[in-house]
Amino acid sequence: MKYYIALVFFFMLVSAHSQKLYRYVNPMIGTGGHGHTFPGATVPFGMVQASPDTRTDGSWDGCSGYHYSDSLIYGFSHTHLNGTGVSDFGDIMLMPTMGQPMLQPKEYASGFSHNNEVTAAGFYSVVLDKDDIAVELTATPRGAMHRYTFSKSGQANIILDLNHRDHLLMGEVRVINDRTIEVLRRSEAWARDQYVFARIEFDQPMTITKVNNNAFAPAKTTDTFFAGSLLAISFSKQVKKGAVLQVKVALSPTGHEGAAKNRAKELPHWNFNKIRKAAEKLWEKELSKIEITTADSEKKTIFYSALYHTMMQPNIAMDVDGKYRGRDNEIHHADGFDYYSVFSLWDTFRAAHPLYTLIDRKRTADYINTFLKQYEQGGRLPVWELASNETDCMIGYHSVSVMADAMTKGITGFDYAKALEASKHSAMLDHLGLKAYKDNGFISIDDEHESVSKTVEYAYDDWCIAQMALLLEQKDTYQYFMKRSQSWKNVFNPVTTFMQPKKNGGWDTPFDPKEVNNNFTEGNSWQYSFFVPQDIPGMIEAYGGAVAFEAKLDEMFTSPSATTGREQVDITGLIGQYAHGNEPSHHMAYLYNYIGKPEKTTAKVHYILDDFYKNTPDGLIGNEDCGQMSAWYVLSAMGMYAVTPGIPEWSTTVPYFDKVIIHLENGTTATITKNSTAEDLKKIGISAEVLKTKPYNLIVPVPVITAASKSFQTPLTITITAETNTTVFYNVQDQERNSAPVFSKYSAPFTISSSSTIQAYVLRGDDKSHTVTASYYKKPNDYGITLQSVYNPQYHAGGPDGLIDGIRGDENWRKGDWQGYQGQDFEAIIDRKKATKISHFSARFLQDSRAWIVMPTKVEYYGSDDGIHFKLLQTIVNKLPIREERTTIVDFEATVPETTARYIKVKAYNYGQLPEWHQGFGGNAFIFIDEITIR
Repeated sequence: MKYYIALVFFFMLVSAHSQKLYRYVNPMIGTGGHGHTFPGATVPFGMVQASPDTRTDGSWDGCSGYHYSDSLIYGFSHTHLNGTGVSDFGDIMLMPTMGQPMLQPKEYASGFSHNNEVTAAGFYSVVLDKDDIAVELTATPRGAMHRYTFSKSGQANIILDLNHRDHLLMGEVRVINDRTIEVLRRSEAWARDQYVFARIEFDQPMTITKVNNNAFAPAKTTDTFFAGSLLAISFSKQVKKGAVLQVKVALSPTGHEGAAKNRAKELPHWNFNKIRKAAEKLWEKELSKIEITTADSEKKTIFYSALYHTMMQPNIAMDVDGKYRGRDNEIHHADGFDYYSVFSLWDTFRAAHPLYTLIDRKRTADYINTFLKQYEQGGRLPVWELASNETDCMIGYHSVSVMADAMTKGITGFDYAKALEASKHSAMLDHLGLKAYKDNGFISIDDEHESVSKTVEYAYDDWCIAQMALLLEQKDTYQYFMKRSQSWKNVFNPVTTFMQPKKNGGWDTPFDPKEVNNNFTEGNSWQYSFFVPQDIPGMIEAYGGAVAFEAKLDEMFTSPSATTGREQVDITGLIGQYAHGNEPSHHMAYLYNYIGKPEKTTAKVHYILDDFYKNTPDGLIGNEDCGQMSAWYVLSAMGMYAVTPGIPEWSTTVPYFDKVIIHLENGTTATITKNSTAEDLKKIGISAEVLKTKPYNLIVPVPVITAASKSFQTPLTITITAETNTTVFYNVQDQERNSAPVFSKYSAPFTISSSSTIQAYVLRGDDKSHTVTASYYKKPNDYGITLQSVYNPQYHAGGPDGLIDGIRGDENWRKGDWQGYQGQDFEAIIDRKKATKISHFSARFLQDSRAWIVMPTKVEYYGSDDGIHFKLLQTIVNKLPIREERTTIVDFEATVPETTARYIKVKAYNYGQLPEWHQGFGGNAFIFIDEITIR
């Protein structure tokens, strides 16, 4: 039996506001474990998040600035990220203290107890133990109000530290009068160039008592303007026991004028309680869009806290007058729409944005208008946009999913033609593996890291573009992108029945679907082999039909949960190899619906709802990821999920609650119960689980070229395979003679004896596949090599011979052409087979210090005639500083007086543990080495 959502048109007679749903919100959910949420005060989609910061570093579990396991508060800043996996924000930090003002974080920080914290929608309070100060925070869309109550008499201070958390490029503080200051904080972190302007007003006169900055001339407390890349100031006042001091903070991305206007509009008075009630009213309005009926108050808290987390971003990023800072760093005016920021699209296209199409259609149009302005001002659609900066974090161009989903669901208020234009532009660029994807029909390890994930996600995005083109009757565009959307078939191995990386024209081996490596984005093959939402029937057929597909899904959910390869902190919430703690798995439980097994979908979905979401600080099984983790809960609890954003359909299951009422923006409601049918749904033209019954058959998968290795000494056998009922054509180009590419029909394996490039394609009737290319190299020597160190299996470069095969890696070390050694020195002995004269040595090393890959401190070259007794010939000391963040290749070359030796030993000394300033402090550095040359 299938369960459907029934949409029933009627107007609510009783106000939902009487329920006070905001009281069910627990902002502490996700502040522990790996949820990465924050507990502070904010309003729906607001610019300001006033919250305590317990971490000043960029640690992974400190991404939001707060972690429940901490015991110190450093201050209260006004911008925070909700559940991301990279750290940023923490702008405009204030900290109340008493006594002699201190301007160093370790000096002004205070202990606190969770017993003295109160968190609620739009409100946060805590007692700072150090000076027994009660702190209360509330928020408006663009501002916050602080209320400090001092328990003893003495000098009260408010510390403003602009160096808090990320790197300060420039800070400015302008004193307007003894109650008002203007602030600029320009900083660099995940967002490379972020501007935050603030207007700060005290409700009582304050005096500057201490300044710490690095201006050319030492600052005086009587100055009225302060600037520098180091800037902290204390504002002080004598207070009596029980005194209350209030502060208003209004932010702006555009300038001081914008901050002043925002303050005047949103914080016109000093009534803290009134501001708090206004925040609660905003939350009640948004949360009341979905009403649930359940006798379980714990589940009600989990649900409304989840809905709350979906409404914390994207964030309004324009002033009350409509001005905003664009992707070109210029100031623009938003005409007819609201401009937003913080788009974690790789995460949120899956469930959060589909949820918004249901309950937030106006904002959905605003988001898309924001995308289009960023396309106009920055040259392409956002990927992971933060504070009008493109971080280029994660993969795909999932803005197109959001736009296609909105268009096919009839959401208006943006330019459909401009949306398609922008989508085509982003899809036709040549970066991030796209050139290889367009030219070859897939991305290989040789082309780009995370090749499998990028191929399958680009393919889905291309399908979204095709749906937009279909809607706008652009036939040629539709057909072009529909063909591209089938590119997933070029990385699906029908023998292993997994999405599998390709290298040099063939399948990369050895292959372990449990292995987490650089061929996948935050996952492994299990977690990517079911990502074909645009062609589920085709995916089922590729697995061998419904029975085989069901068995494969069952195997995923019942396999041992251990992964292999590198440690990936995002892979959590494992059920077998299904990982609910990260986004690529989120649709998989619903795939049983497509093979007539909805009871299995229900069982899996309800297990996840029961076990992976709790009313505790560690109540999220993985990163919140800007609302995606919670959006999955909200939709699934209502009995629905958007497996394929881009079609106006929902995959359904048994609702978690007795009754759900969704209040739609057009004034109607959708009512869902466990006994609902599909009839009312059909009456208004919205269907559930109505998909095409036949798979697409638009491309011929590319052939597979296989050989024992990429380099060889003796003749190498080449085999070419393709799907059945096809014909393969190939050519061999001798790299030395530059022979002409004449294609011949392939009939049997063949051998090559010199460095060669093989090309091949497949014909199926009149349809032709892309052409694949493989290159093989005759080794420039007959040397042998013995490694005295053990490389990380993730970074093997094809094994020991990869260091002497004449094939050089480039700056993109994630493609697998470098050998990596962690926490140990590198040592290898090369056997040249006979003693000959030599005078020159070189070994290539790579540094990407952000990825813990650091140049060796020195490299030594030794010579020997017997392979036992070695003489030091030359030492080369590293000159590249570890703080150099650009990926850099250095050839450690040595020239010595001509000598004779058969054996050469190369030893490179590891940097050791990473320094305190490094985000990986205490971890062991890698050495990455590629090619060793001797002559």
